[in-house]
Parts: sequence; structure tokens; C-alpha cells
Amino acid sequence: MKVEGYLFVMGFVFYSVVASIYWYLSRDEVGTTALALTGALAFLVAFYSLYTSKRVYPRPEDRLDAEIDDADPEYGFFSPNSWWPLVVALGGAVIVLGLIFAVWLIVFGVALLIVALVGWLFEYYRGEFAH
Repeated sequence: MKVEGYLFVMGFVFYSVVASIYWYLSRDEVGTTALALTGALAFLVAFYSLYTSKRVYPRPEDRLDAEIDDADPEYGFFSPNSWWPLVVALGGAVIVLGLIFAVWLIVFGVALLIVALVGWLFEYYRGEFAH
């Protein structure tokens, strides 16, 4: 987890420098606040990752003497051909468009999102891929 921690430390440094330069050049408070909070979020994740890396057993990615066989071959199950994430994204997009244009779109988007989440959840219980 040290690699991830150091990446987020670099993000913290980058966003802090960019926020300082942005404030100096524009004197804009909203953009400066957004960049500063982005840096703060990167610092929060970096602190957690580096703090946790001291308390857990080092992963093969963190050791210099690690071999390829040391990594866990099972990373999880990923659906090879699911269309439900696309429908979930469409439901979220319709909800956001409802916030912009009309309230009835939010209702339609929430209904679409619920159907998509239920379909994604039960994808492997019905049809061609049923267990």
C-alpha cells in the first residue's frame, strides 16, 4: 500500500501547488477552494494508505524481492458481458438531467436506476448465466 500512498502524496503536493498558483493569478475564491479541498482529500487518502501500510503485512507489490508467483491469482469475479452497468450509468445521467431540466425526469431516472440495479443484482440468477 506504500505505492498508492506515495501516489496520493504526489497528488497532494500537485494540487497544493496548483491551488497556490491559481489563487495568486486569479484571486478567485471558489476555484481555489475546490483545488485546496482536492489536495486535502488526496492528503487524507495518502495518510490513511501510509498509516495502514505500516500495520499490515506487505503485499508483493510493496516488496522488492517479490516474485510474480507471490501475487494472488484470484482477484475476484468480473462479469464478462454485462450490459447492466451501462443502464445504471444511463439512469444516473437521467437523474442529473432531471436536476437541470425537469423534476419528472428525476422520477423516471430513479425508476430506471432501480430497475437497472435489480437487474444487475439478479443477473446470474436468471436466463443464460443462471447458476
